[in-house]
Amino acid sequence: MFNPTRILSLLDRIEDAIILINENTSYIKSPDNFLCSSDGMFTLSGVCMQLVFIGESVKVIDTKTDHSYLPRYTNIPWVGIMGLRDIIAHEYHHIDVEEIFKVIKNDLPILLETVKQMKKDLSA
Repeated sequence: MFNPTRILSLLDRIEDAIILINENTSYIKSPDNFLCSSDGMFTLSGVCMQLVFIGESVKVIDTKTDHSYLPRYTNIPWVGIMGLRDIIAHEYHHIDVEEIFKVIKNDLPILLETVKQMKKDLSA
C-alpha cells in the first residue's frame, strides 16, 4: 500500500505546474511564438522546466505506488510523460518546439482534468 498523502502532494504540485504553464503561455498561438523573441525563448525554457518537474513527479508517483496506481488512468500516456522529461533533461538542445506546443495545447488540458480526478479519487 502507498501513502495517499504523499501522492496527493505530488498531484497538487503537478496541477500547480500545469496551471503555471497555462498562465504563462496564453499568448503562444504557434510554435514560432516561442522562437521569435527572447521573451518567447525564456517562456519555452520555463515551460520545459515545468515539464521536467511534471515528468519527475510522475516517476516518483509510479515508484512510490509500485507501478500500480498510474495504470488505473489509462487515458494518459504516463510512459510518454516520463520520456519527455528525460528528453528535455538530457537532450535539451534537441527539443522539438512543435512537440512542446502540442503538449501545451493538446495534452496538458487532459492531464489536468485527470490529475483533478485522481485527487478526488484519493480523497474519497
